[in-house]
Amino acid sequence: MAETIKVGMADLNICVPPDLITTLGLGSCVGIAIRDPHNGIGGLAHIMLPDSQAISNNSNLPKFADTGIEELVRRIVAKGGHRSRLVSKIAGGAQMFASMGGGDMARIGERNIEASKKKLKEMRIPILAQDCGLNYGRTVIFNPATGDFKIRAVGKPEKSI
Repeated sequence: MAETIKVGMADLNICVPPDLITTLGLGSCVGIAIRDPHNGIGGLAHIMLPDSQAISNNSNLPKFADTGIEELVRRIVAKGGHRSRLVSKIAGGAQMFASMGGGDMARIGERNIEASKKKLKEMRIPILAQDCGLNYGRTVIFNPATGDFKIRAVGKPEKSI
């Protein structure tokens, strides 16, 4: 029987078929789902901030796009995923703080999306689909065996990317 593994904020985990993996409450945070389509090994990172170098207390690797994606890939490969076959899907990065003006905090969702895309490109991991931006939070459920990435949002129909 399949288990659904939960990933918290500033956290990540991997799973193998038939298990699924989920994270709740992606507001300005970004959920990065990565998998090896050949064997279905994959995982999910719930990143909060774009750059670990911008903060002095940066020991929580999954908290940041740069270190979180690297750590997720490391774990997938350690579990048997092949680095050259990895593909990704991303969701989140909403504009949740519109009332705060146009500063960096108001743009955190956009910056998280940009940093996630940049890191995935640097690591040569293609982004197959995305559901990013706008002004609402998301919950995601990822099935690494099939690549199905379900997106749920309050008041919106569920979709799969």
